[in-house]
Amino acid sequence: MTAATSSEASGEAEGARVSGAPDLGELRAALSAAPDDAVLTDPDRMAGYRWDRANDPGAGVPLAVVRASSTEDVQATLRFADRHRVPVVARGAGTGLSGGSSAVDGCIVVSTERMRRIEVDPATRTCTVEPGLLNVEVKAAVAEHGLWYPPDPSSFEICSIGGNIATNAGGLCCVKYGVTTDYVLGLTVVLADGTAVELGGPRLKDAAGLSLTKLFVGSEGTLGIVTRIVLRLLPATHAPATLVATFPTLGGATDAVVGITRSLRPSMLELMDRHTVNAVEDHTRMGLDRSAAALLVVQSDESPAVAAQELARVAEVCRDAGATEVVATDDPADGEAFVAARRMAIPAVERRGPLLLEDVGVPLPALGALVQGIADVAERNDVDIAVVAHAGDGNTHPLIVCDPTDPAHLARAQTAYGEVMELAIGLGGTITGEHGVGRLKKPWLPSYLGEDAMRLNQRVKDALDPHGILNPGAVF
Repeated sequence: MTAATSSEASGEAEGARVSGAPDLGELRAALSAAPDDAVLTDPDRMAGYRWDRANDPGAGVPLAVVRASSTEDVQATLRFADRHRVPVVARGAGTGLSGGSSAVDGCIVVSTERMRRIEVDPATRTCTVEPGLLNVEVKAAVAEHGLWYPPDPSSFEICSIGGNIATNAGGLCCVKYGVTTDYVLGLTVVLADGTAVELGGPRLKDAAGLSLTKLFVGSEGTLGIVTRIVLRLLPATHAPATLVATFPTLGGATDAVVGITRSLRPSMLELMDRHTVNAVEDHTRMGLDRSAAALLVVQSDESPAVAAQELARVAEVCRDAGATEVVATDDPADGEAFVAARRMAIPAVERRGPLLLEDVGVPLPALGALVQGIADVAERNDVDIAVVAHAGDGNTHPLIVCDPTDPAHLARAQTAYGEVMELAIGLGGTITGEHGVGRLKKPWLPSYLGEDAMRLNQRVKDALDPHGILNPGAVF
């Protein structure tokens, strides 16, 4: 997160705009079927739409906020924006962690918070949802039909499905069940010129044409705005059994992760390091071992007999890797307590100071080198970095605690941020597994993708957004 990144985004937004402020009365007239308060221009009322959870200090001031209620509202807004070359930033619940929905000066923020319809079709095991619904609300709605929507970010209770689509969100179950794109069968997308295209549908197999549905998942609002999603669902699973293992060394914990995934496929395999464990224990007082270098939370959602066998094998691997304590339970309440502790890792660490949040991942054999390398980065730059991870698929979330009131400390934290990114790339990993590139990680994207792939990405962007109005300054 740098001042250069923020000013660059503002500059790109200025470049996307023609001179002179457009007449918002024209926009309001185009939204005449929407509620009277669909268009906000009061600075105080727009303030809450300027930032996502990354709290980018360079977030701009919007020209207006459109609270869309339908695909037609989004179409009208983008036609207006395209005609007047006004930048547009799409926004869901504002829980993004990479600055992907931060406002830019003079933009129109399109909020999908009012788009909340859902239809469940048990016969096809699909549901059709609008982007404003929260992840937890989708889970609850489909559960009434004995079905399950697996992607479960730690923030599942407050993040929107639209935001999950924009960043290709993962979560705690992705080690076994995959990420958002694995459950997206169809989309309605409004393009930069206001055209609404229908892609895919409630079909499990569809090889007709290019895979455009997948193109938009993870595109962070830079190619179009998603207004309707068809999601694939699974039958509800068994209540999970849970195992918790504590380790005296980080290396022992990461060795256990690699050993477990070599022959087993648990439904959850999460890691918390000592910094994270202590931050969570400060908040929960649930008796976590503060002296442990790392803690693993493992679940199996197989039938009770199979789950018991699976966790017995997990326990054996953990003990062989040096675990000092291994506890298993089939009590749902006890298991959920440990999962809740894992989910609160980011807000718990955040109580120690503002965070620079990362989302780097590596091939599983390199997990130990990544985690140890992050510890070395922290020591070298004299900053605290807590690590929490979807360890089963090699996706880590280093949380760099910084003091923005101390310029020297902030500079060291920003240096550490870049070094962690470069460490992941050097280990054959990625700069983002599920949070997106946004604005904060954009400087590292070219070195990760490479020159040819970066040019290809830009050609796709230019083809779909020729005037560069969609989320300027993010990703590209």
